[in-house]
Amino acid sequence: MTPSIDYEAPTPPYQQIAAEIIRDIESGTLAVDRPIPSESSLIQRWGVARDTARRAVRHLRELGFVYTVPQRGTYVRDRSEDERQGDA
Repeated sequence: MTPSIDYEAPTPPYQQIAAEIIRDIESGTLAVDRPIPSESSLIQRWGVARDTARRAVRHLRELGFVYTVPQRGTYVRDRSEDERQGDA
């Protein structure tokens, strides 16, 4: 099933894309230290502009779900350490 953007929703398109990637991370479909789809893949998969794809990745980085290695890509961040510190 191809995902689609709901342009009538109150949530901006980049947040909809980020939410889908977060679901994939939380379900284990995207594993820690494995790459998330490239901007080009997000553009193709979702049919959005490059800026929207970039904003989605930036949003994921700001939320702490991913980290970017320059010239390499963006990878799923291990959040288990954060969760353990939150329990203390």
